[in-house]
Amino acid sequence: MNTMTLWHISGWGFAALAFAALLVGFSKTAVSGANTVSLAVFAAILPARASTGVLLPVLIAGDVLAVLTYRRHAHWPTLWRLFPAVAAGVVAGTLFLVWAGDGAVRTSIGAILLLMAGVTLWRRRTAATPEDPDEVATRAGRVKARSYGVLGGFTTMVANAGGPVMSMYLLSAGFRKLGFLGTSAFFFLIVNVSKVPFSAGLGLIDGHSLLLDAALVVFVVPGAFLGKWAVNRINQRLFEQLVIAATIVGGLQLLLR
Repeated sequence: MNTMTLWHISGWGFAALAFAALLVGFSKTAVSGANTVSLAVFAAILPARASTGVLLPVLIAGDVLAVLTYRRHAHWPTLWRLFPAVAAGVVAGTLFLVWAGDGAVRTSIGAILLLMAGVTLWRRRTAATPEDPDEVATRAGRVKARSYGVLGGFTTMVANAGGPVMSMYLLSAGFRKLGFLGTSAFFFLIVNVSKVPFSAGLGLIDGHSLLLDAALVVFVVPGAFLGKWAVNRINQRLFEQLVIAATIVGGLQLLLR
């Protein structure tokens, strides 16, 4: 983060980051994809590239809480099919970050998110019946998993914006609410931890960023509890609508910022 430290951030700036950290906890245990708002806040308060390194440990803290909450609901066949493609996407994202500027990153990710939301809405409107998660074992399911996996790995590496892409995949695969949250919890814990060496190698994580993370991570916990309380009061249809809406908002704010 160069010379950026906790004491160089204004009181209002820190309050905004704290709210974004709370929203991370909420999104991990309630409405996945809503943390695209957190991404925007971090990028507005901190230097854009550095913000991805600060946000990553905050996301990992949220992932740990989500795994503890929904660990019994993960669908591991889906996860095992996704990981190889995601690894390829993370490598591609790392190479992209070596030369891409902030503008190119924002435009690329925003366009991908809106495309995924559009495809998901179209598929849900034209499908006669919802798919079942076990259908990822079919040839078409494997192709879809690889496509979304590469996109998810790429977007999560360059902007911590893989949540909406994977949300679109899990919704299109027919996951119900708890299966959706349990599968995405393990997915992002494993993927985000694997990104740490890449981010550190790019200079996005250092002592200054970790000091700021230590101050922000405490706000993730109440957000996670709030999400756990809220998810039991959200029906499946509203849950899916909120996830898609959060994805569209995230894509638009990246394109228009």
